[in-house]
Amino acid sequence: MLNRPYLLLTLAPLIWAGNTIAGKLAAPEVSPMILTLMRWAIACSVLLPFAIPSIKREWRTIRVHLPLLFVYGAMGFTAFNLLLYAALNHTSAINVSIVQAAIPMIILLLNLVFFRQRIFILQLLGVVLAFLGVAITATKGDIINTISQGINQGDTLMLIACVLYAAYSIILRFKPHISWMSFIFVLAVCALMVAIPFALYESQHGGFLHINGRSVLILVYIAIFPSIVAQLCYAKGVELIGASRAGFAINLIPIFGAMLSVIILGEAFRWYHGIGLLLVLCGIAFSEGISRWTEKNQ
Repeated sequence: MLNRPYLLLTLAPLIWAGNTIAGKLAAPEVSPMILTLMRWAIACSVLLPFAIPSIKREWRTIRVHLPLLFVYGAMGFTAFNLLLYAALNHTSAINVSIVQAAIPMIILLLNLVFFRQRIFILQLLGVVLAFLGVAITATKGDIINTISQGINQGDTLMLIACVLYAAYSIILRFKPHISWMSFIFVLAVCALMVAIPFALYESQHGGFLHINGRSVLILVYIAIFPSIVAQLCYAKGVELIGASRAGFAINLIPIFGAMLSVIILGEAFRWYHGIGLLLVLCGIAFSEGISRWTEKNQ
């Protein structure tokens, strides 16, 4: 299995899509900030024995880059997931999955703004299509009426989460040269540290954690599979076939998310979900097609 890149790169987005489903199932059992804290506490405990050798070996490099690694953990691991889980208290898992699909387009725009990365007309068209798809999904197909009434709180939170994750993604170019295990473990520890004050605040203002079989299973899934297993699958897949060819995997997340929302949660797949998802995927296809053409002709 570890030498089958396309299987690994299909499992990773399937597991990540499952994070959204698990977050929706967790909503009545555990509040968002406490869920985020528990996720990284369990993940750190599981990773610790495996990470110790690489942490010892690479500690000098890690220590020098701790401020940057802390920012990575805070943005990509804590803030994104906290906002995602909070969003699921106010909107459907299908909506969250489709809005999440806009991340590649936001990355494109942030690279243009902060790093002056060249953007082509078709890529710009892809951005417009993707955001139109998100807008149609978030407004349930009634953009004009929603402008006057305001967008659903959950969709707004998810858009903010996507911007933060896109920002995290573009600053990964400054990632220190350390092993995957060290990187994930240090970020998980930083994420845990950031989550503690939020969880303490939430516990004093209506936060809750119901310990039962369902909540335990959800916590174990979220802590082990999206946090560790999916990361390992994706990292190994990229190692086997390269980052450019592995990029398709990220685009499978909204598709799997929508499918699992219908199958597991019984959510209704409306016409605006279909149009929104189609527009987002077309936008990504436009953008990535041009990006690959540019790479081949450089």
